[in-house]
Amino acid sequence: MYVAVKGGEAAILATHDLVAEARRGDPAVPEISVAQIREQQALACARVMNEGSLYDQDLAALALKQSQGDVIEAAFLMRAYRTTLPRFGSSEPLDTAAMAIRRRVSATYKDLPGGQVLGPTYDYTHRLFDFALMDEGGEAAPRTATAPLDITMPRVPDILGAEGLMEAEEPPEGDPRPFDLTRDPVSFPADRDVRLQSMARGDEGFLLGLGYSVQRGFGGTHPFVGEVRVGEVSVEFVPEELGFAVDLGDVTLTECQMVNQFQGSKEVPPQFTRGYGLVFGHSERKAMSMSLVDRALKARDFGEATNYPAQQDEFVLYHADNVEAAGFVEHLKLPHYVDFQGELELIRRIRREREERLAQEQNVMPEAAE
Repeated sequence: MYVAVKGGEAAILATHDLVAEARRGDPAVPEISVAQIREQQALACARVMNEGSLYDQDLAALALKQSQGDVIEAAFLMRAYRTTLPRFGSSEPLDTAAMAIRRRVSATYKDLPGGQVLGPTYDYTHRLFDFALMDEGGEAAPRTATAPLDITMPRVPDILGAEGLMEAEEPPEGDPRPFDLTRDPVSFPADRDVRLQSMARGDEGFLLGLGYSVQRGFGGTHPFVGEVRVGEVSVEFVPEELGFAVDLGDVTLTECQMVNQFQGSKEVPPQFTRGYGLVFGHSERKAMSMSLVDRALKARDFGEATNYPAQQDEFVLYHADNVEAAGFVEHLKLPHYVDFQGELELIRRIRREREERLAQEQNVMPEAAE
């Protein structure tokens, strides 16, 4: 247990002023606006929304400005604000198959029904500085497509599923409401809805490392990117007084369907298994990492060995939360004077006892020699 220490109020208030000064930077440089961050740093805003567990682009941009670009601190601000919001209910399940596609690629089919849509991506850019960006303006206008995108873009797992080659995804018996980890404590082994919720707001870097470990052999799966799609999805809500769905607006989502190695048994014919990732905004790396770890965590469901960290749900879920992790690590900066004095006194006492014991041994040795 840790007890808050009172005192130093003037010093603490002074640090607030210093933070504000550091955040503003050189007054000669124009101040960056929240709108600029929202529009020009959209990928950073997406990460804050995911790890802050709240979809609001303006608040994500404000959090980044307030935290000087510290993503974890920004996510902390988002989560703290989220706890103050009333909850009116739950939306209808999102239909990502009806997504207004902005980007859609697959590593499994070259001639994908509906076509590959590269969209905005850094995949094919040279990792060289573009010094032209140091000057304001001058951005090239994007080229317009000669033909509209196909309305129908079936998801790759659905294509494989039509042939019986992909594991079926059926809701649990009775189709219960998903677990809400923001309201109820998590127990282990955790069900898949809990795992996906936790990873959706987990630290991107941590999940990336776990996904990388799976690919390096610490997992036992061989993944293919079935599909990554980015775009807008309609959010619908059914008010009790109306009894029918009302369109609340669109959210930008990234979905990854990872196709994994064959799985079969005497009862079930060989088929592909899947890993799934769904996150806010344009965040492909996060969605892909999440889908890799999702499949690794399903090892127990398939009766596979669970020997590696990415296959241990307790390890993954407890350590993926960067807000929790940052709080636990950074609390070490706070006063621990009493604890340290106890450790210091213990070390001194042990050293004294050791020296007394050595002195006694030295006195006994000469007597034994006589």
